[in-house]
Amino acid sequence: MTNYGAIPTSSHASPVVDLESLSRAKHRIKAGLATRRPWRVMFDFHSMGLPHSVSDAFTRIKTNLAYFRMNYAIVVLIVIFFSLIWHPTSLIVFTVLVAVWIFLYFLRDEPIKLFRYQIDDRTVLIVLSVLTVVLLLLTNATFNIVGALVTGAVLVLIHAVVRKTEDLFLDEEAATTETSGLTSYPST
Repeated sequence: MTNYGAIPTSSHASPVVDLESLSRAKHRIKAGLATRRPWRVMFDFHSMGLPHSVSDAFTRIKTNLAYFRMNYAIVVLIVIFFSLIWHPTSLIVFTVLVAVWIFLYFLRDEPIKLFRYQIDDRTVLIVLSVLTVVLLLLTNATFNIVGALVTGAVLVLIHAVVRKTEDLFLDEEAATTETSGLTSYPST
Protein backbone atom coordinates (compact mmCIF):
# COMPACT_ATOMS: atom_id res chain seq x y z
CA MET A 1 0.00 0.00 0.00
CA THR A 2 1.38 3.37 -0.99
CA ASN A 3 0.56 6.73 0.50
CA TYR A 4 0.66 9.16 -2.39
CA GLY A 5 0.91 12.75 -1.33
CA ALA A 6 1.95 11.86 2.19
CA ILE A 7 4.98 13.59 3.61
CA PRO A 8 7.69 11.01 4.17
CA THR A 9 8.98 10.82 7.70
CA SER A 10 12.36 9.57 8.68
CA SER A 11 13.88 8.69 12.00
CA HIS A 12 17.24 9.99 10.73
CA ALA A 13 18.01 13.65 11.37
CA SER A 14 20.50 13.73 8.49
CA PRO A 15 20.21 12.30 4.97
CA VAL A 16 21.07 8.64 4.63
CA VAL A 17 24.58 8.14 3.33
CA ASP A 18 24.97 5.66 0.50
CA LEU A 19 27.49 3.27 2.05
CA GLU A 20 28.01 1.41 -1.22
CA SER A 21 29.11 4.63 -2.99
CA LEU A 22 31.50 5.44 -0.17
CA SER A 23 32.91 1.93 -0.28
CA ARG A 24 33.41 2.15 -4.05
CA ALA A 25 35.11 5.55 -3.73
CA LYS A 26 37.38 4.24 -0.98
CA HIS A 27 38.28 1.21 -3.12
CA ARG A 28 39.01 3.44 -6.14
CA ILE A 29 41.25 5.68 -4.05
CA LYS A 30 43.20 2.69 -2.75
CA ALA A 31 43.45 1.14 -6.22
CA GLY A 32 44.49 4.45 -7.78
CA LEU A 33 47.19 5.06 -5.22
CA ALA A 34 48.36 1.46 -5.59
CA THR A 35 49.97 2.37 -8.92
CA ARG A 36 52.12 4.85 -7.02
CA ARG A 37 55.41 3.28 -6.05
CA PRO A 38 56.20 3.13 -2.32
CA TRP A 39 58.09 6.17 -1.10
CA ARG A 40 60.52 3.82 0.72
CA VAL A 41 61.52 2.33 -2.64
CA MET A 42 61.81 5.77 -4.21
CA PHE A 43 64.08 7.10 -1.46
CA ASP A 44 66.07 3.94 -0.68
CA PHE A 45 69.46 5.41 0.16
CA HIS A 46 71.22 2.14 -0.68
CA SER A 47 69.98 2.56 -4.26
CA MET A 48 71.47 6.01 -4.71
CA GLY A 49 74.69 6.67 -6.57
CA LEU A 50 76.17 8.73 -9.35
CA PRO A 51 75.97 7.31 -12.88
CA HIS A 52 79.16 6.08 -14.53
CA SER A 53 78.57 7.82 -17.85
CA VAL A 54 76.23 10.18 -19.65
CA SER A 55 74.49 7.29 -21.39
CA ASP A 56 73.99 5.62 -17.99
CA ALA A 57 72.44 8.86 -16.74
CA PHE A 58 70.02 8.99 -19.68
CA THR A 59 69.11 5.32 -19.16
CA ARG A 60 68.44 5.99 -15.48
CA ILE A 61 66.30 9.01 -16.32
CA LYS A 62 64.22 7.04 -18.81
CA THR A 63 63.73 4.06 -16.47
CA ASN A 64 63.04 6.12 -13.34
CA LEU A 65 60.58 8.41 -15.13
CA ALA A 66 58.64 5.36 -16.29
CA TYR A 67 58.80 3.59 -12.93
CA PHE A 68 58.13 6.53 -10.59
CA ARG A 69 55.82 8.50 -12.92
CA MET A 70 52.98 8.89 -10.43
CA ASN A 71 55.33 9.74 -7.56
CA TYR A 72 57.01 12.40 -9.67
CA ALA A 73 53.63 13.89 -10.62
CA ILE A 74 52.69 14.07 -6.93
CA VAL A 75 56.00 15.77 -6.07
CA VAL A 76 55.60 18.40 -8.81
CA LEU A 77 51.97 19.08 -7.84
CA ILE A 78 52.99 19.56 -4.19
CA VAL A 79 55.76 21.99 -5.20
CA ILE A 80 53.26 23.96 -7.32
CA PHE A 81 50.76 23.99 -4.44
CA PHE A 82 53.29 25.45 -2.01
CA SER A 83 54.31 28.10 -4.52
CA LEU A 84 50.68 29.29 -4.85
CA ILE A 85 49.84 29.75 -1.17
CA TRP A 86 50.03 33.57 -1.46
CA HIS A 87 47.92 33.68 -4.65
CA PRO A 88 44.34 32.75 -3.69
CA THR A 89 42.93 32.88 -7.23
CA SER A 90 45.68 30.63 -8.51
CA LEU A 91 45.17 28.34 -5.54
CA ILE A 92 41.45 28.00 -6.33
CA VAL A 93 42.22 27.21 -9.98
CA PHE A 94 44.88 24.76 -8.84
CA THR A 95 42.44 23.05 -6.44
CA VAL A 96 39.98 22.51 -9.29
CA LEU A 97 42.79 21.18 -11.47
CA VAL A 98 43.88 18.80 -8.70
CA ALA A 99 40.33 17.39 -8.67
CA VAL A 100 40.63 16.87 -12.44
CA TRP A 101 44.01 15.20 -11.92
CA ILE A 102 42.55 12.91 -9.26
CA PHE A 103 39.71 11.70 -11.45
CA LEU A 104 41.49 11.55 -14.81
CA TYR A 105 44.93 10.37 -13.76
CA PHE A 106 45.29 9.10 -10.20
CA LEU A 107 41.98 7.27 -9.61
CA ARG A 108 41.08 6.07 -13.07
CA ASP A 109 40.21 2.36 -13.20
CA GLU A 110 40.09 1.97 -16.96
CA PRO A 111 42.00 3.67 -19.77
CA ILE A 112 40.38 6.72 -21.32
CA LYS A 113 38.85 5.93 -24.70
CA LEU A 114 38.21 8.69 -27.20
CA PHE A 115 36.78 7.90 -30.64
CA ARG A 116 37.82 4.20 -30.57
CA TYR A 117 41.34 5.11 -29.40
CA GLN A 118 42.71 4.25 -26.02
CA ILE A 119 44.76 7.07 -24.54
CA ASP A 120 47.66 5.86 -22.41
CA ASP A 121 48.78 7.29 -19.07
CA ARG A 122 51.71 9.18 -20.56
CA THR A 123 49.45 11.11 -22.94
CA VAL A 124 46.99 11.91 -20.13
CA LEU A 125 49.93 13.07 -17.98
CA ILE A 126 51.23 15.37 -20.72
CA VAL A 127 47.79 16.85 -21.54
CA LEU A 128 46.95 17.45 -17.87
CA SER A 129 50.39 18.99 -17.25
CA VAL A 130 50.05 21.41 -20.17
CA LEU A 131 46.46 22.26 -19.18
CA THR A 132 47.54 22.90 -15.58
CA VAL A 133 50.41 25.17 -16.60
CA VAL A 134 48.35 27.15 -19.14
CA LEU A 135 45.40 27.72 -16.79
CA LEU A 136 47.67 28.70 -13.91
CA LEU A 137 49.63 31.11 -16.11
CA LEU A 138 46.34 32.85 -16.89
CA THR A 139 45.98 33.69 -13.17
CA ASN A 140 48.95 36.12 -13.21
CA ALA A 141 51.18 34.09 -10.90
CA THR A 142 53.69 33.45 -13.69
CA PHE A 143 56.86 33.89 -11.64
CA ASN A 144 55.70 31.52 -8.90
CA ILE A 145 54.48 28.90 -11.38
CA VAL A 146 57.61 28.96 -13.53
CA GLY A 147 59.77 28.81 -10.40
CA ALA A 148 57.75 25.88 -9.06
CA LEU A 149 57.92 24.02 -12.38
CA VAL A 150 61.67 24.52 -12.62
CA THR A 151 62.09 23.45 -8.98
CA GLY A 152 59.91 20.37 -9.54
CA ALA A 153 61.72 19.45 -12.76
CA VAL A 154 65.13 19.83 -11.10
CA LEU A 155 64.06 17.67 -8.13
CA VAL A 156 62.69 14.99 -10.46
CA LEU A 157 65.77 14.99 -12.71
CA ILE A 158 68.19 14.88 -9.79
CA HIS A 159 66.35 11.92 -8.33
CA ALA A 160 66.05 10.21 -11.73
CA VAL A 161 69.80 10.53 -12.33
CA VAL A 162 70.93 9.53 -8.84
CA ARG A 163 68.48 6.63 -8.26
CA LYS A 164 69.99 3.34 -9.46
CA THR A 165 67.70 1.22 -11.63
CA GLU A 166 69.10 -2.28 -11.13
CA ASP A 167 66.44 -3.17 -8.54
CA LEU A 168 63.49 -1.70 -10.46
CA PHE A 169 61.36 -4.02 -12.54
CA LEU A 170 58.87 -2.65 -15.03
CA ASP A 171 56.14 -5.06 -16.00
CA GLU A 172 56.01 -5.97 -19.68
CA GLU A 173 52.69 -4.21 -20.26
CA ALA A 174 54.03 -0.92 -18.92
CA ALA A 175 57.21 -1.27 -20.95
CA THR A 176 55.28 -1.79 -24.18
CA THR A 177 52.90 1.11 -23.55
CA GLU A 178 55.86 3.42 -23.01
CA THR A 179 56.59 3.31 -26.72
CA SER A 180 53.06 3.96 -27.99
CA GLY A 181 50.85 6.95 -27.23
CA LEU A 182 47.55 5.78 -28.67
CA THR A 183 46.21 2.32 -29.20
CA SER A 184 43.43 1.66 -31.67
CA TYR A 185 40.73 -0.87 -30.91
CA PRO A 186 38.81 -2.68 -33.62
CA SER A 187 35.29 -1.41 -33.98
CA THR A 188 32.49 -3.70 -32.88
